[in-house]
Amino acid sequence: MPMFLDEFEQADGLRYLNHAAVAPWPRRAAEAVSRFAKENVLLGARDYPDWMAMEQRLRERLMRLTNAPSTDDIALVKNTSEALSFVAFGLNWQHGDQIVISDDEFPSNRIVWEALASQGVEVVQVSLKGDDPEGALLAACGPQVKLLAISAVQFASGLRLDLVRLGQGCRGRGVLFCIDAIQQLGALPFDVQAYQCDFAMADGHKWMLGPEGLGVFYCRAEIRPQLKLSEYGWHMLEHMGDYTRTAWEPAHSARRFECGSPNMLGAAALDASLSLLEDVGMVQVAAAIEQRVQWLCEGLLEIPGTRLHSPQMPQRRAGIVSFSLDGVDNARVYQQLKQAQVVCIPRGPGVRFSPHFYTERRVIDETLAIVRRIAEQ
Repeated sequence: MPMFLDEFEQADGLRYLNHAAVAPWPRRAAEAVSRFAKENVLLGARDYPDWMAMEQRLRERLMRLTNAPSTDDIALVKNTSEALSFVAFGLNWQHGDQIVISDDEFPSNRIVWEALASQGVEVVQVSLKGDDPEGALLAACGPQVKLLAISAVQFASGLRLDLVRLGQGCRGRGVLFCIDAIQQLGALPFDVQAYQCDFAMADGHKWMLGPEGLGVFYCRAEIRPQLKLSEYGWHMLEHMGDYTRTAWEPAHSARRFECGSPNMLGAAALDASLSLLEDVGMVQVAAAIEQRVQWLCEGLLEIPGTRLHSPQMPQRRAGIVSFSLDGVDNARVYQQLKQAQVVCIPRGPGVRFSPHFYTERRVIDETLAIVRRIAEQ
């Protein structure tokens, strides 16, 4: 997609393959932040209504990105962990309730549930290493299970799950369905309605190409009133802005989870970044990422001694490729890649590459050549 390459002005020689961790901003996000800063210097908050319009535009982009029924279902949160905490400490748990997760989850989607142990809630961890990970997860959803919490894409292996099947299985069993979407949202199309999920959340700083400190929390309208609130302030009120009103109630929309002043600077950046994904189109973004993942997988398998830890089937992967070299410590592989200006990260059993739609073939080829040299040392 050469028409968008000018959006990513990276340092000479840099090979950026770390979008599953923290992504570079596109040029338009940097320009949006610069404009916002200059406006603050020159005008302060004179045009605050324009900022609110921008924030609403961001909600609309996130609604489209998740296919949420309404912007009322979208809350702007600090990060994935905050949204997961809203669910974990908002639901009414009974002693003996169980939560099903995988045994490969990122700490954010494990610790928050383990923190409920004092309420008598048990966390059941399920291995995804078999031929039917969805079947294993659903088989664990017995009568005591209240919620299934799973990452759409596993952070270390890159395994992508069939969220439609999981959603149908949860709905049929009366189990709540919570998706940590951080490794899919912005990389592949995402559809909360097709997945029949009750909750979904993601940070903006990975595949959405935005800044840290701002993410999205989708909460299904029917379940929203069941979540007890733990944060209160002027912004989460139904009659926000009526500062003389003494009687109050939480907003009926997902704004009830936003207790205080919004992160307008982050909103300006994320709004701009999502505009780029919309300009490209998520179907095209996904196809481009799949092509680059395929290039990496094919090239790595041609290097003797390379072991892939990510799925080979296209329907089982998103943007993550994890590999190791027989006889070479992952830390050494990572350090040598880092010295060669390949930006990646060690995760799980291997070193993780994660290209985005704009990653040039040159970057892939040069990285593969570097890996080959490391393997031959």
